Amino acid sequence: MTLIAQPLGSGPGWSSAMMTCSAGPTDPRFEEQHAGVSIAVVLEGSFGYRNRCGMSILVPGAILLGNPGDCYECGHQHSRGDRCLAFHFEPAVQEAVVAALPGARPLRFKQAAFAPRQCGPGLLPHADQVVENPQQIEAFAFQLLETVMSRHAGCSGLVSASNAARARNTRCVQELVHWLMSNYQQPLSLTTLAQHVALSPAHLLREFKRITGTTPHQFMLAQRMRQAAQRLRDGDESVLQIALDAGFGDISEFNRRFRRELGTTPSGFRMSPGQPCKPAAGAVATST
Repeated sequence: MTLIAQPLGSGPGWSSAMMTCSAGPTDPRFEEQHAGVSIAVVLEGSFGYRNRCGMSILVPGAILLGNPGDCYECGHQHSRGDRCLAFHFEPAVQEAVVAALPGARPLRFKQAAFAPRQCGPGLLPHADQVVENPQQIEAFAFQLLETVMSRHAGCSGLVSASNAARARNTRCVQELVHWLMSNYQQPLSLTTLAQHVALSPAHLLREFKRITGTTPHQFMLAQRMRQAAQRLRDGDESVLQIALDAGFGDISEFNRRFRRELGTTPSGFRMSPGQPCKPAAGAVATST
């Protein structure tokens, strides 16, 4: 096989995968069909992509676009292989994201792809980051969908809101923050949190970051670390039990994140009660 799909994450109405292709100039092309709304970030390599909207040569940083039901064809006339971070969305998810954007805008893509940097210079670094840390894949998926749909409609992607809408969004985020303070241990997806406050995932992500300066996932991780540190300081429970109770299913992940955030190991933190931790290299202090 010339194409390998490695699933990275999925949820209600969306899925993601790392698509690695090893095809070259002598391999035949096949016509395929997009089952849903398709958006893929090209990470490595180059290839030709053709659909009913046109033909594009895609290179790292380009974004492949596909409408549900449209046929397409990919080919490697002058090179071998590529690697893409691919996302598929159900039309209802796309509609919900578009409905939260200002003004009327089309749903179907009218071009085959976006050129590199059309959706911002930070796209590739962020894509590389979520590949290394798939826990961030859901937030990235909805950010990417919103950015693409904003760009598709010709707007900047900066969404303005009325005072009433902004006040409602602020209230929803505040309510969610209080709720998360008591439920941070649960494995809550962005979609589940959005349903809790009756917002779309992309809308919630944008408003949560506007108000708190962080994402819901990062906020939950901070609460888990805070509670774990308190129990390490105040008791003699095992590190494994504290990690599990805080919502970490993997002790190695807990140890890694603890050292990254607090600059020491859980055991080292416990042995130095009352001493401020030295921030890990590159760590940025945040407030909640």
